[in-house]
Amino acid sequence: AAMKIIHIISIFVFSVSCGPSVPQKKTREAAERKRECYLVRGACKSECNTWEYIFNYCDTEPCCVVREYQKPITRAMLSTTHTNVNYTADTLKNSML
Repeated sequence: AAMKIIHIISIFVFSVSCGPSVPQKKTREAAERKRECYLVRGACKSECNTWEYIFNYCDTEPCCVVREYQKPITRAMLSTTHTNVNYTADTLKNSML
């Protein structure tokens, strides 16, 4: 019985000592997040500008990525893209056939 207990304790000690320590794991995770940030063309800095969004966090700093530029839609563009169509019962019936 004593040998079983010693064996179980030795297995526990060896299995716990073989894993990475907590600081090493946190350092590795932070490095991975920084790498992901650079892959999306982001930058780790103290705060993001208004034209950027937070992708993830590089350790304690946000990873700031530039938002996609979207051209503003003007009224003139909207009015030319849509045409007025008057639907009657006959046109609806013909379109279903």
